[in-house]
Amino acid sequence: MKKYVPADPIKSPRFSGIKTFMRLPHIKTTEEVDFAIIGVPSDAGASFRTGQREGPAAIRKISALLRGHNPDLNISPFDYISGIDYGDLPVVPGYIEDGYEKIEKELSSILETDIIPILLGGDHAITLPELRAIKKKHGPVALVHFDAHSDTIDEYFGKPYNHGTPFKRAVEEELLKVDKSIQVGMRGSIYSDKHLKIPKELGFEVITTNEIRKIGLEELVKRIKNRVGDAKVFFTFDIDFIDPAYAPGTGTPEVGGFTSAEALDLIRELKDLNYVGFDVVEVLPSFDPAEITALLAANIVYEFISIIAHKKSKEISK
Repeated sequence: MKKYVPADPIKSPRFSGIKTFMRLPHIKTTEEVDFAIIGVPSDAGASFRTGQREGPAAIRKISALLRGHNPDLNISPFDYISGIDYGDLPVVPGYIEDGYEKIEKELSSILETDIIPILLGGDHAITLPELRAIKKKHGPVALVHFDAHSDTIDEYFGKPYNHGTPFKRAVEEELLKVDKSIQVGMRGSIYSDKHLKIPKELGFEVITTNEIRKIGLEELVKRIKNRVGDAKVFFTFDIDFIDPAYAPGTGTPEVGGFTSAEALDLIRELKDLNYVGFDVVEVLPSFDPAEITALLAANIVYEFISIIAHKKSKEISK
């Protein structure tokens, strides 16, 4: 079996070569591939700061710092799995619905095999067409959603699609097993006292940052696992889940969030869920002068890769 792995930084300097994720080969194939890194460079749904279209490139560039062994999960991912950087999905700048059609169509073709996509945003509006493609392959899935915002408003300036609406639309389109889905980390000022009631009325379990501070991270992990069970899961990670002290490069920052270390620990503790896809969204390089937000996003993606390898290693050991 052919295996696609990153370039060896001992043999090839990190600053050399095309800027793919971890310097994985850039190949548009799904044969003999366990996962694909896929950029979705769209900020057509952004409501305040824009520039998230540059997020995939920034994450790829800084990901050259990542190495081949994950000591926290005690796994060398590429001993078990093969991965590529597929490149970017097509988008239509300024025309979100046309972009949605292109994203869904090409991602659907990628998902015709058993490949697991790891998507780099882009603003959070991109998750809706991703979920449309995921449903075609897997049916409705559970959503694990880490974010400072629930992204369940009904409309923005009378329009149904922006980065604040994707999960309202996802429920309406029956893309989710909403009774298995959970939103984690909501905080900050909101439009009205009804704002946090909306996702609960849609059927999500919602755990705010203030609640997490009271119950603790260990209890949070238990509640996520209990909610999801053995359902197929799509994990969507908005970088503004992290406090802007650790991730300033984002479009709608909210103070009082989580540290980088807390977020990475949470992801690792959820390693045994039945994942069918991941994304990390809302990295905005123009507000990230030291590249720390992009570096965090790259490390989150690395944990996603390690989780895929962890699952594969368990299957091999059976």
